[in-house]
Amino acid sequence: MRGLSRRETPGEEVPGLLTRLIEGAPTDRRTQAGLLGRLTVALGASARRAGALAVASGQWLTDTVLEIAPHVPVRDYLTLRDHYGGLSGNDLARAMIDNAARATGAVGAAGGIVSSLEFAAPPTLLTTPVQIAAETLAVVAIELKLVAELHEVYRRPASGTPAVRTAAYLGAWTRRRGLDPFSPGQGLGGVLTAGARRELRRRVIRRAGENAATVMPLLAGAVAGASLNSRETRRLGEAIAKDLNGRP
Repeated sequence: MRGLSRRETPGEEVPGLLTRLIEGAPTDRRTQAGLLGRLTVALGASARRAGALAVASGQWLTDTVLEIAPHVPVRDYLTLRDHYGGLSGNDLARAMIDNAARATGAVGAAGGIVSSLEFAAPPTLLTTPVQIAAETLAVVAIELKLVAELHEVYRRPASGTPAVRTAAYLGAWTRRRGLDPFSPGQGLGGVLTAGARRELRRRVIRRAGENAATVMPLLAGAVAGASLNSRETRRLGEAIAKDLNGRP
């Protein structure tokens, strides 16, 4: 298993917490909520440094996505086949999409629980924008991992340096399309253009807006968040798989 790159991530705890959230290990909802609550706290200092304007505009969250993306663990084709009991091709892709949908659904449910619990942390660290950002960051990481691993399944992985792979898969996640090495503007040079960054920012803001459902009163947010996340992750995975499978 490898990460997309080796850049540093914001906050000492953030990489470890994200890894536990995105690996899909079976944990109960309150454990997941605890992890998400801790991730919210870990991101709080970064949000304060960025300032209210950057947080409200989505710039801080987009920058944070760019910083954590290189650390998302990606399994190669043989490792994936072994993990999923020898499945291959479309069967393997479907199993991976199902697993990712369950994982983002669990994050959505945890986000709803976070909203209904009191954590032992200063309230300024648990403001709604940062909580939504924490959930969005976990969901994006799970989906980015899925996008990269679907390219492994269909034997079309991004090549080049870790920075090139990171930019390429971020572009694929943003556009909900498989990578086309002959198409310009997909980040294949390892650097996202200004236009690609704007596109990424719009996509991240939209995802954060969808995750805002988890702050509904009581546990209604948990139900809404789980359903919405699972549905959107499944749509993304199916779109990527269909695109990759349909290419010559």
